[in-house]
Amino acid sequence: MDILDRTNNLCLMGRTGAGSMTNEAYNIELEVFEGKCSRHRKGEKFKYPDDQGRICFWLLDSANAMIRTLQYGGTLPWTYSGTPYKKQIDHDGVTTEFVRCPDPTSSGVVLKITRTRKKPEPSNRKRE
Repeated sequence: MDILDRTNNLCLMGRTGAGSMTNEAYNIELEVFEGKCSRHRKGEKFKYPDDQGRICFWLLDSANAMIRTLQYGGTLPWTYSGTPYKKQIDHDGVTTEFVRCPDPTSSGVVLKITRTRKKPEPSNRKRE
């Protein structure tokens, strides 16, 4: 069952109930989608949480709420109409979000967050 709370305080859509997802059900990949700064260049990719130490603290902090939402099966209800960013939402496949670095200079770093469902591990049990 999907829940949507469109109050001014919360805008998260997630799954609830016995089939709800955990952070272990998804892979999270981060990509510098545009811009550059002294630390990051367009096209850089990171696995989350494995590569956290390679990402600027400010950029990672600005993405943290979105990463956590996606890790636990949620989505954010806004679209990116009028921007060059294309959002994709698929609970059973790929979901994307975009977040901008808070650096007020002209670096313009935008991070693309991609969530993909992990493939189930094959069972080693033999059928009898």
